[in-house]
Amino acid sequence: MSLNAKTFAELLAATRHSAVHLEMRDLYAVGAEADDFETFLRTGTPNLDPARSFWPQWMPLVLDAVARGVVMRRARIVSEPVTDYIRYEHAITSLNLQAGEDVRWLPRRQASDIALPGNDFWLLDGKIVQFHHFTGTGDWAEQGKERTEDPAAAALCAAAFEAVWERAIPHEKFTV
Repeated sequence: MSLNAKTFAELLAATRHSAVHLEMRDLYAVGAEADDFETFLRTGTPNLDPARSFWPQWMPLVLDAVARGVVMRRARIVSEPVTDYIRYEHAITSLNLQAGEDVRWLPRRQASDIALPGNDFWLLDGKIVQFHHFTGTGDWAEQGKERTEDPAAAALCAAAFEAVWERAIPHEKFTV
């Protein structure tokens, strides 16, 4: 796996064992989800069509990784009561599960004694970290992604993710 991969898809394609993602924000306002989120706010109904929005790009990446034996886990730390965005995210998580990800949720109050990095991240094969940087309103920051192979950063992210994962509630049991 090369840190010099141009896209996350290339990084994930080179991943052999594990891909873990920790999300810690209560609001994301990234462009690919904007229309679906707005519709969800108006109707209360999520768009679960895997052929729409950002899913046609994401689902094949996950399906391919899982078929190669990569274990993909996603943990989300959320405030309670949850925001409208988290309600939306919870409603569409069935597509993450359908693709082969395992997803868990941790109420923020249960994460107070966990050492967490300052940003959301992906950790691939326990070695490469891709941090995600967002603006205060939840959109991608100008330098939205930062990658590192620093062993200390990877160790921090691995320990944080595993601590969250151990306490988190499986998607099927978490209600919003």
